Amino acid sequence: MPVFQFNPPERFVAGTVGQPGDRTFFLQAVGEGRVTSVALEKAQVEALASRVEELLEEVNRRFGPRTDEVVPPEDEGPLEQPIEEDFRVGTLALAWDAEAARVIIEAQEIDESAGEGLGEEDEEELEVFTEEGPAHRDVLRVYLTPGEARSFAGRALKVVAAGRPNCPLCERPLDPAGHVCVRQNGYRPDSIV
Repeated sequence: MPVFQFNPPERFVAGTVGQPGDRTFFLQAVGEGRVTSVALEKAQVEALASRVEELLEEVNRRFGPRTDEVVPPEDEGPLEQPIEEDFRVGTLALAWDAEAARVIIEAQEIDESAGEGLGEEDEEELEVFTEEGPAHRDVLRVYLTPGEARSFAGRALKVVAAGRPNCPLCERPLDPAGHVCVRQNGYRPDSIV
């Protein structure tokens, strides 16, 4: 199992390729002259960012706020080019290393042979971090300071929100040509005479 480990990364961001409604989401880690890009679902990015924020709140509650925490400016740059997908993420894991005061994010390759799918429930599942994992899966493991983790989560939530606007009636994403709204009995506003 290849482990792409970045401790620490020079850069770790969530980003997209493509137009809203047809975007591919990536986590990208850069460091020591190498770039690792893993593809995942929008819901996985959103769940990871939310859980990172929750983890940091819990760490502050348990251990007290860190007075030395430096939050770097949010990285607004594009993903490193060319983007070559190393693997598709099936499972995300999140942990706090109290000794090193680091957030650990781990993305494991999807196990297609086990029938692991990306249903809605799977997309938002974050497992407990373990050092041992299945021997046949690739893994991206990144160690972040609390400030770097906050910056990552902030950018990730902005990337998720930058997609298609939601319909004011049904809250589903609007396509450029509109959509069939269930709140209007399946009719488009422009088709009503």
